Amino acid sequence: MSIERKPVAYGDLRGWIDALREAGEIKEINAEVDWNVELGTIMRLAQGAGDGPALLFNNIKDYNAADSRCRRLFGCGLSSYKRLCMMLGLPHDTHRRELVKLGRDILSQRIPPKIVETGPVKENILKGDQVNLYDFPSPLWNRVDGGRYILTYAACITKDPVTNVVNVGIYRGMVASATEIPMLMWRAQHIGHHFTAWQQAGHKEMPIAFVIGWEPSMGFCAGQPVAKGTSEFDVMGAIRGAPVELVKCETVDLHVPASAEIVIEGMVGLDPESYVMEGPFAEFTGYVAGDKSPKPAARITCITHRNDPILRGSIEGSMPGSYSENAVCSSIMRAATAWNVLDRAGVPGIVDVWCPPVHAGINLLVSINQSYRGQAKQVANAIWGSSAAHVRYKHITVVDEDIDIHDYAAVDWAIAYRVNAGENDIVIMPATFGAGLDPSTRRRDRNAALFGTGKWNRMLIDATINLDYDPDPDLGGARFPPTVWPSEKDSKAVFDRWEELGFDKRPE
Repeated sequence: MSIERKPVAYGDLRGWIDALREAGEIKEINAEVDWNVELGTIMRLAQGAGDGPALLFNNIKDYNAADSRCRRLFGCGLSSYKRLCMMLGLPHDTHRRELVKLGRDILSQRIPPKIVETGPVKENILKGDQVNLYDFPSPLWNRVDGGRYILTYAACITKDPVTNVVNVGIYRGMVASATEIPMLMWRAQHIGHHFTAWQQAGHKEMPIAFVIGWEPSMGFCAGQPVAKGTSEFDVMGAIRGAPVELVKCETVDLHVPASAEIVIEGMVGLDPESYVMEGPFAEFTGYVAGDKSPKPAARITCITHRNDPILRGSIEGSMPGSYSENAVCSSIMRAATAWNVLDRAGVPGIVDVWCPPVHAGINLLVSINQSYRGQAKQVANAIWGSSAAHVRYKHITVVDEDIDIHDYAAVDWAIAYRVNAGENDIVIMPATFGAGLDPSTRRRDRNAALFGTGKWNRMLIDATINLDYDPDPDLGGARFPPTVWPSEKDSKAVFDRWEELGFDKRPE
């Protein structure tokens, strides 16, 4: 590891907000903001291309009275690389390539959680008629959404009924009534595995807990592909350098962070007859997705929360100029996961791996030190054959090591001059599993209830120098002509005179 990490335990969401204030990384909005569309619009316009501030809304319409149960909402905590570095305990200017290298190892590190008797999340315990989801300022994030979404960056906790292994994931959830939250989940996801296991064990409902608002490592881990059978709480402990303190829920046999802002407990109906209408929603693709349809719903049994709790939310959907928290985190961790897949598959010569944040890991860029023909095809086959590819890596572009994959102009240049579609440099893998939210997939093929997942036709762009070409004796045995870039000697001679020539700043 070429960088030193100093883990930081922020304690809770409030400790994280305090750290952001000190670093000048948060914008507090004290003007009244409407939860109905306006709040989400502000967040989308303010989050920027990986450089916008974290946002704390202190004055939300209809929720700003002295006796309002919840008056504030925090978002965009991890929508910048600087704040991602803060969460990981790294220098703020750490290069994204180094973040990917760190990400290759961090999900395998473990510090088990610690069970405690109680904590601030138990300051208020609501059951029976006291349960009312409308007491919390869940936004109508987008005008096109099917309802108000309280679960956008919440940790959804379930466990396997046989092994008791816990999963902590992020899944969207809509407020359907004062006591119901229908959710979008796929059978191929870990929560889907638990859902199926509870069904097969003969149960009618599955216990669930939604944790809203805690340290940034929770949302980060819940949104990443932690290996099945590993508890995300163990990984959170490793990231923060200290065990996560967990307290038992009131009405379900699950444990949650003791200093969380809000915990919503419930039972998810397993019978399709109990499903509740959910959707659509402006999704991570940057398009409206997930049609209005019956979905598994949590029947809320209890809500616990801190005094004056802070709701945690995130605007989903990454687009040019506006990167979501999901997109920024995925750009690092989906690249790290793909690199690990390639290592485990024995693909040699991997130099760098990157997922640009604008599409949250749908396109994968790989730089290799090419030593034999067909190596780029091996890269694609290894990635697409892994479970990590379920909702990522639809298109893979492989380039030679001289191409900087963090510079898309360089990648585009390689595609322009090293790709010949007639020489098998474009390869399509048809009818694989894929993201059911992708609008380029036919509507019928996005039906998760019918097929369990979406359908993707995947593509490899092999933008490496083609080793099938014969060596050219006129080029000294090279297969491609030399580029027009000056030699290192000629470049140095000019740079030595750079200021003398009247230039202000030497090019990088």
